[in-house]
Amino acid sequence: MIVLGIILRVFLIVCAILVLIFIIRRVRKTELRTADTVFWFIFAAFLVVIAVFPGIAFFFSNLLGIESPINLVFLTVAAILVIRSFVATVETAKMREKVDSLTQEIALAKYEDESKDG
Repeated sequence: MIVLGIILRVFLIVCAILVLIFIIRRVRKTELRTADTVFWFIFAAFLVVIAVFPGIAFFFSNLLGIESPINLVFLTVAAILVIRSFVATVETAKMREKVDSLTQEIALAKYEDESKDG
């Protein structure tokens, strides 16, 4: 049981470090917005905190009546990522609306220019 806990802690720390490296590389290439960068840094920090202080997971799993702390960790991570995915979907839908609107404006402007010339 203790070995599994250590393996899980090391796994979480390694995952958090990999996420941080990935984020830093994307930020250097300016491929992420500031809000996205902050989200992923906080997410990686959450993984590190849970890995370094597993008592937090035990406390909240007992408080919520979840039998295993790792189930709480997986549930929390899954919930956070589902919410983030939903937010990204909403942002994408808004951008599609803007692209459609801009495309229509450009088409109308071209049509008006052609009408004036012809």
